[in-house]
Amino acid sequence: MGYTIAAKLLDIEAIKLNLDNPFTWSSGWKSPIYCDNRLSLSYPETRTLIKQALASTIKKNYPSVEAIAGVATAGIPQGALVAEELGVPFIYVRSKPKGHGMENMIEGKITEEQKVVVIEDLVSTGGSSLKAVEALREAKMEVLGMAAIFTYGFDVADENFENADVSLVCLSNYGLLIEEALKRGYVSDDQIESLKEWRNNPGSWKQ
Repeated sequence: MGYTIAAKLLDIEAIKLNLDNPFTWSSGWKSPIYCDNRLSLSYPETRTLIKQALASTIKKNYPSVEAIAGVATAGIPQGALVAEELGVPFIYVRSKPKGHGMENMIEGKITEEQKVVVIEDLVSTGGSSLKAVEALREAKMEVLGMAAIFTYGFDVADENFENADVSLVCLSNYGLLIEEALKRGYVSDDQIESLKEWRNNPGSWKQ
């Protein structure tokens, strides 16, 4: 399934690879890859594949799930689709409390001790994802784990999730992506080493 998801994301150009003119992330990192899984929502076949794959992954890894929580913003539509597929309640978690009204950070009905799985579209360092987990735990919900469409597989993310005691399962990852890109001729054998170098040292790549 991981290769299939990677192939679909490449097909719709949700994932772009460019080593000659790398993208600049908000962190300032130079990156040969840009991943925008929001594009999948505009392609019904891909959208359905991802929805069903996430639902199946959750059933397998978190069978006692009672609710789905999407991480704002990109995890909200994906999470709503998955909650509908599973037939369970849906809530979402803001990056910070709303600045007016009830000043909620979690939107939807909060049920204490309810078993919830968090949905994220993309995991890089895991910082924003784990903030959502923290908010849910503070609301006394039981976080079973997190499911995401794609992860870069950075060591710092693995450490962050381990330290926060959060299980993470992803449909596809960076390693599968570059293998698929190589098979399709999107990148050459010579470029693979540079792509692997970025994966291991993203902060210092091409600095």
